[in-house]
Amino acid sequence: MEFEQLKLSNQLCFPVYAASRLITREYKPHLEKLGITYPQYLVLMVLWENDSLSVVEIAHKLILNTNTITPLLKRMESQGILTRTRSETDERKVIVSLTDKGKEMRIQAASIPEELAKNIINDLLKAEDIITLRNTLNSLIDILIEKDSNF
Repeated sequence: MEFEQLKLSNQLCFPVYAASRLITREYKPHLEKLGITYPQYLVLMVLWENDSLSVVEIAHKLILNTNTITPLLKRMESQGILTRTRSETDERKVIVSLTDKGKEMRIQAASIPEELAKNIINDLLKAEDIITLRNTLNSLIDILIEKDSNF
């Protein structure tokens, strides 16, 4: 085939994109039990690690723009999962904190990674392969972030 570089099977982006979509789909039944979406789950994981972060800090950790994350945070606030308050030291900053409900969801979500691993790890794909893949993708992310002045 002429233009071999344009074959879908020769692309890096397509398997990453497809794997992301399929993995996210694996999360869906677990997250439906919690009444949240995958992006909301990501926000919760950030806040479970460090509660009371600014919108900018959360967006930075999730490699998102603040205008992308703000509507998501508003929905989570209306669900009673978190609160958004102006910083007392800098009114331009909005601080996001977990409510008791948001903190309790951590206990309910604790088994999700193990459940997903059971569905993914098999004779063809071992736990070590998943760890290597994650580390390689994190290196790729670091390289791409370094090239992009917006992050």
